[in-house]
Amino acid sequence: MIAARDGRAVAVHRARNTAASPLRYEMDGMEQYKLQTEIEDAGLQLGAIYHSHTRSAPLPSQTDINLAFYPESLYLIVGLAADEPDVRAWRIVEGAVSEAELVVVDD
Repeated sequence: MIAARDGRAVAVHRARNTAASPLRYEMDGMEQYKLQTEIEDAGLQLGAIYHSHTRSAPLPSQTDINLAFYPESLYLIVGLAADEPDVRAWRIVEGAVSEAELVVVDD
């Protein structure tokens, strides 16, 4: 999970994949609650949720779409199938998927 302030990423909160699988990701509900509480307590927003696709392009799968419960957040997918990682951002709102602009700045 990526915490944001005014649309800018300010902190990354990693979570363990309880599925222990390269093909599926699951987050423990209590860990998710803890991370979201930390983000909110810091006065930040849930700016993005990220995960990787180890064997495919960084496009939202049907599972990604079905589990997109935070329409105000971006969904970042890191594609690892090619020689270089490919990162793309998506908005997923009520099953509708659209690519979002991802701007990386080096401060």
